[in-house]
Amino acid sequence: MRPYSVARAASRYPEGVNIRRVTDPADPTIAAFGRLQDQVYFEPEMLIPARYISQLIGQRGARQNVLLLAEEDGQLLGGSFFHFLPESGTGFSSFLGVDRTVRGRGVARQLHNARWQALQEVSNGECRALFIDVVNPLRESAGQREQERQAGSDATQRRQSFHALGFRTVDLAYEQPVGGDNPELEGGGPVSDMDLLVYLPSTPPTLPVSLVSATMRAYWTPWLGPQRAEQAALKLEAGQQDVRLLPAWVGPAARS
Repeated sequence: MRPYSVARAASRYPEGVNIRRVTDPADPTIAAFGRLQDQVYFEPEMLIPARYISQLIGQRGARQNVLLLAEEDGQLLGGSFFHFLPESGTGFSSFLGVDRTVRGRGVARQLHNARWQALQEVSNGECRALFIDVVNPLRESAGQREQERQAGSDATQRRQSFHALGFRTVDLAYEQPVGGDNPELEGGGPVSDMDLLVYLPSTPPTLPVSLVSATMRAYWTPWLGPQRAEQAALKLEAGQQDVRLLPAWVGPAARS
C-alpha cells in the first residue's frame, strides 16, 4: 500500500479546516490539546496528560505515538492521540475529541479518517485494525452520569457515534487491568466499566481473538511489564479462536 501523507490530505477537508501531525515535543499546541481533553471528556483523569504526550511523541522506536490536530484560523477544533503497535500490527487510540462548539460539523469523522490514514503511513500499510476502549453506559455510576452531564456528553450517544464511524464492539469481557478505585488492590484494581471496540474498513462479522490479545499485550506491556501484560492478554482469549463483532452501541454478551 502506498504510504499516505496527512499533509497531502488537507484538500479533502472543508476549506479552512487543517489536519496536521504534531512532531515537535515542544509544540505549544500540545498543551492546548491537553486542555481540550479536560474540557470535553467527563473523566479527564483517565486520559494521558499533555506533559506525557510531549514525551511520547518525542520517543524514537518501532512503536509510533501520533498526535493529530484539527485547526481552523489558529483555533484548535479537536484532536486525536493514538499509537501504532508493531508487535501486533495494529493501532490503539487513547483519545479522539472535538470542541463542543464545532460538534456536528464532521470534524470527528475527519480526524478519524486522518487517524486511520496516518496509521497506514507510519506502518507502511501494515496496520490491520484500530482498537479503542469506551465506557459502557449500562455500567456507569450515578456520579459518572452526572460528570457526563456537566461535560455535555452522553455515553449512549458516544457509542452510537463510534458505530457511525465504523467501530464495532468486541464480544469479550474486557477490563483495563489497573486504574480502578479499589485502594486495597495494586494500582486500584481493574477498570470494568469499559468495552473494547475495533475499527476495520471491511467490518467483518468476527475477528481472531489472537489479534485482540496481541494488541492489548503490546499496549499494556510498557506500563504493566511483560509478565502482567501477558497474563491480562491471555485472560482475554478465554480459549476462543474467533470473537464476534457487535454493533458499537451493544455491550458484549460475554459480560451479560
